[in-house]
Amino acid sequence: MGTVIGIERIRAYPGSLALSMAALCEARGRDLAELRASMMVDERSLIPPWEDPVTMAVNAALPMLTARDRAEIGLVIVASESGVDQEKPMSTWVQRYLGLSSRVRNLEVKHACYGATAALQLAASWVASGAGPGDTALVINTDLARAHFGKPWEFVLGAGAVAMLVSARPRVLELELGATGVYTNEVSDLTRPTSRIETGNSETSLLSYLDGLEGAFDDYVSRRPDAMDVERYFQRLVYHLPFAGMGQVAHRTLLRRLGRTRRDADTDFAIRCAPSIAHAKRVGGTYGASTFVALMGLLDHDQAITTGDRIGMFAYGSGSCAELWSGKVLPEAREVVRAAGLPALLDRRRQVTVAEYETLENARTEAIDAGDHTPDRSLLGDWYERYYTAAPHLIFDGTAEHYRRYAWSVAP
Repeated sequence: MGTVIGIERIRAYPGSLALSMAALCEARGRDLAELRASMMVDERSLIPPWEDPVTMAVNAALPMLTARDRAEIGLVIVASESGVDQEKPMSTWVQRYLGLSSRVRNLEVKHACYGATAALQLAASWVASGAGPGDTALVINTDLARAHFGKPWEFVLGAGAVAMLVSARPRVLELELGATGVYTNEVSDLTRPTSRIETGNSETSLLSYLDGLEGAFDDYVSRRPDAMDVERYFQRLVYHLPFAGMGQVAHRTLLRRLGRTRRDADTDFAIRCAPSIAHAKRVGGTYGASTFVALMGLLDHDQAITTGDRIGMFAYGSGSCAELWSGKVLPEAREVVRAAGLPALLDRRRQVTVAEYETLENARTEAIDAGDHTPDRSLLGDWYERYYTAAPHLIFDGTAEHYRRYAWSVAP
């Protein structure tokens, strides 16, 4: 028997603010029922101007790491398409503020929404190689949307981070090493050509996603022929969710090419996939983290899932690269995910009005690339004191001559 490698622990940080889609639909003249039917989104996460991708990464990982974890982590990979510096990797701040050893190899990776899965596969291979005997790896995806007032896709944006501890003693998901399918195709679907602009063609991206799903599935089947019988081989399926409703679109596409009707696909989706979108409906798009937010949703809400069940995990990143891989549920999976407390974190967020949301996003946009800047902690009244000083949170304290400053809300 080979070495068992997988996810030992996982935790998400969904930000501290939420915007109701009912409120946004009213402000933008959009039909809420139609939005919920197609996009399957109820609210989206936001962060205040005193947070950024670095703080989200640290705030995701901090509560789940023990002193032993900090001593054993030998690799840190931060995946993001929302990097705050063109040269300095966010992983260095993560190493510092999580109190990790100076011997940690660290890097930042970018491949749109595929980055988190790429980072996980790199980390798993590194752990399996024995390059750092006894060491574990910390993988984090952290992202947030730019402001898109009045755009059709404004309703599916979001913010958040997911941190995963990858080791040879997994408790959540055992990766089936080698059971994977990859599809790469250069396409200019979505892009962030500057620090301020996030744009692209959503229709092209949708079609590229579905092409990637079919191509990755074919490659997976070439390695594991039994997977052609999707319903029997995979007990559950988790999809990349730029918006929650995309999971259903993806499942229809996969099963249609196997001869299933739309009704059959939707019935199967309700049984084997629907629980995975529960958290995504509340956070909106979390980029590369969305696949793992969906995994947490599945383990939090699917009461029928059992030890040994095989989960197919699909990731897609614009540009593009797609991967279908699989893992098996471990006995402590549900316990570990429930301990992460994502539903409670979602409930703790402060609901903001549309006017507050627009003010926050305008303040963030104005601060991008500012050489000297101090975030205004009074924008939401006493929210900073109520939320951020109740427990240790890393906060973005501004810039001085373009050097970023971070601080603790209270000592960890």
